[in-house]
Amino acid sequence: MTKIQAPTHCPCCDSELEVVNYLLYCRNPFCEGQSTKKIQHFAKTLKIKGLGESTINKLGLVDISDIYALDCETICEKLSSEKLGVKLYDEIEKSKSATLNDLLPAFSIPLIGKTVAAKISQAVLSVEHINHTTCEIAGLGEKATHNLVEWVVHEYPYYAELPFNWKFTKVEQKSKGTVCISGKLRSYKTKADAYKDLEAFGYNIKSSVTRDVTILVNESGIESLKTQKARESGVIIVDNLQQFLLEN
Repeated sequence: MTKIQAPTHCPCCDSELEVVNYLLYCRNPFCEGQSTKKIQHFAKTLKIKGLGESTINKLGLVDISDIYALDCETICEKLSSEKLGVKLYDEIEKSKSATLNDLLPAFSIPLIGKTVAAKISQAVLSVEHINHTTCEIAGLGEKATHNLVEWVVHEYPYYAELPFNWKFTKVEQKSKGTVCISGKLRSYKTKADAYKDLEAFGYNIKSSVTRDVTILVNESGIESLKTQKARESGVIIVDNLQQFLLEN
């Protein structure tokens, strides 16, 4: 019996292949074969009709961002067809209205498909709100969280200027309550970070203890005037905001 010798290098870029669970992977981010497949996946997910492998090669696309650098005249010229060029250009223009619900699955982030995007959309409003805490609150697994946060930190800045609003489809939801923060926080680096998460999770924010405040955050333990007023009014007092959000 003739043994089949497994390849050791990528047939597209000649990079050494990595074996993971008996499967071979090319880890070269600049591999032409990978870039074409990523663009194809992006086009398919955003329903950009006419942007298949052959067209990608004719247009000389090597990255997703190249799609939106094209003008109608260039497309028509490279495809040698005004009819096909105009049609593809219109498809690309339509894709600009895509929300983050479809964009995240389109970027070929490992383990981040439409189901995961739907989960995270229930916890945050935009890509800037995605972090380890919000992913955990949304119920994402450890590996999916790692992959998504890594993409947001390292790759999103490169694509941030693309013509998308980078927001999830807004789901109208009732306010979970009104929060006032007293003193310094320990569970967040800054109050600005805490405010982002509170707003993303459906809470209103007030700077003082008004009648509509339902939750006071006091992580310092100092019995401030705000805290005293909150106690007298029967307001819920929280000593760890991040933990409170995770549990509620």
